[in-house]
Amino acid sequence: MNVIFVDSFSGEELLQMITQDVAGILAAAQGESVTFPVGHFKYEFHNLDFYEENGELRQELVIYVKKM
Repeated sequence: MNVIFVDSFSGEELLQMITQDVAGILAAAQGESVTFPVGHFKYEFHNLDFYEENGELRQELVIYVKKM
């Protein structure tokens, strides 16, 4: 599944990845902090989004974080 980390204040996409371990990524993101090259962030909330691409229904997990 496609997973995207987004800065909830600026709307900037911090990281996009494809993983089969969605539960593990979400659990790790909800920990004390998440570190990206642009700084440390804290989990705020997430959305499971569905969209259509080339006639196929796809889904992605969007994890919103705020800068610490």
